[in-house]
Amino acid sequence: MKTFINQVVTGRWFMIFASCLIMSVSGATYMFGLFSNQVKTSLGYDQSTLNLISFFKDLGANLGIFSGLINEITPPWVILTIGASMNFLGYFMIWLSVTGHIAKPKVWQMCLYFYIGANSQSFANTGALVTCVKSFPRSRGSVIGLLKGYVGLSGAIFTQLYHAFYGENSKSLILLIAWLPAAISIFFLPTVRVLSIVSQTKEIKVFYKLLYVSLGFAGFLMVLIVIQNKLSFTRTEYIVDGIVVLLLLLLPLVVVLREELILMKAQNQASNDSQTKIVTQVPLDHSEAQATLTSTAATNPEKEISCLRNIFKPPNRGEDYTIFQALFSIDMWILFIATVFGVGGTLTALDNLGQIGNSLGYSSKNLTTFVSLVSIWNYLGRATAGFASEILLAKYKFPRTLMLTLVLLLSCVGHLLIAFGIPNSLYFASVIIGFSFGAIWPLMFAIISEIFGLKYYSTLYNFGAVASPVGSFILNVKVTGYLYDKEALEQLKMKGLRRKAGEDLTCLGVHCYRMAFFIITASTLFACFVSFLLVLRTRKFYKSDIYKKFRSDELDQAAETEIKH
Repeated sequence: MKTFINQVVTGRWFMIFASCLIMSVSGATYMFGLFSNQVKTSLGYDQSTLNLISFFKDLGANLGIFSGLINEITPPWVILTIGASMNFLGYFMIWLSVTGHIAKPKVWQMCLYFYIGANSQSFANTGALVTCVKSFPRSRGSVIGLLKGYVGLSGAIFTQLYHAFYGENSKSLILLIAWLPAAISIFFLPTVRVLSIVSQTKEIKVFYKLLYVSLGFAGFLMVLIVIQNKLSFTRTEYIVDGIVVLLLLLLPLVVVLREELILMKAQNQASNDSQTKIVTQVPLDHSEAQATLTSTAATNPEKEISCLRNIFKPPNRGEDYTIFQALFSIDMWILFIATVFGVGGTLTALDNLGQIGNSLGYSSKNLTTFVSLVSIWNYLGRATAGFASEILLAKYKFPRTLMLTLVLLLSCVGHLLIAFGIPNSLYFASVIIGFSFGAIWPLMFAIISEIFGLKYYSTLYNFGAVASPVGSFILNVKVTGYLYDKEALEQLKMKGLRRKAGEDLTCLGVHCYRMAFFIITASTLFACFVSFLLVLRTRKFYKSDIYKKFRSDELDQAAETEIKH
């Protein structure tokens, strides 16, 4: 039993389980709409100031260049430790500010607190997701879809847990966001590490099992949200719901135990048969893992050229680009521009969801429902895009770049529903925008890994994420915030009133966000056009066998022997 427990804890599937838990509490930035009104009213901000703070939140969540560069030279536990510390520091200071435990901070200080707290998300992503992709390169779409899916569910998970822990006190939600992700990351520090690349022919079936568990979890949360929206729950009922949520979070452990038991039986059988070859997982230190990844790629027998002299002479798509080769690549800039104008709009919708609901006359209970709907459909978008794109690519050579273009086109429907403000349309808009926003990320991150290779994936992964806060600043702060405040001031003038110092600006009606979301729709259509250019540029690449260098006939045969036993 002791040997089996050690095998489970050090195994590759337990690492996936640990990473799922880390990611399931790493999506606090997507819950901004749930407590943004508390920040706005407690500190007396107008909408432009709140959107400025929201921009720094988005900037922190997506500016992961530093975590990527640090991860190039350190093991994952360093990244996770830094992320846990930043998460607690940032959100704890926000909680102290909103609850009045400290003097009212200046706007730049609140921006800094949100940046620090949100930036911890990039460290968790880098430490957990990048590590898993490097350990499972042949199933990267499924890995990204599964882990990013749990990030998408985090909003609904946090909502249930905070009701169980703190009742209806939404300010305490910020406190929960401060300590829970930090505690989970610290607990799993020894577990998350890069493993040797193992070719296991049926590993995709294990990911399907984990997907089915997460789909059941998402289904339960969806039903629970609908019931809570119709009925009034007592504190005891919320506590029971919280306990069920925790149990469902731990359910993937059953899949892990089963897979490790199969592996242990295969190893015991192999000890009685010296001719049977068993593929085992071997934890590597950081330098060994990087060497393993490098050895899987095609090597150049010629002497390496200086990285600066080689910037504009990149290798073929799919080989390992250097950081500078990727950053100066036309493919990367096309992807960057598409993300700026595509994801920027969905981020604006998510960040303003609370204010959009208020302006259209929805109750606070409805706002909680919208955030939960976004969270669940965010998960479904991530899981669907990750697994479906993997299947379509393997069976039909359907390029992920084309799927990205189609997802961006779908998000335009959600933006138009908000712009027209049709009664009850915000429910449908929440579903569409949540799904689209979720689907974009696994597609984009998988595309980066496929075109530019895995050698410097930690850095390139985070460079791709930087595009979204750029779009958020343009569309959220400069467009949406400005137009909202302008309309709010017009409404005050029509009432013969003037804004008092320190008073928050509130706008009511469809016109508050109409023009802003027409502009956002136009920018997203432009992103679709740019993304389609990448489809044309990479069509030959995606028709080829892009995972050929990760295949080994000997490893495949050994893995198949292991599974049979």
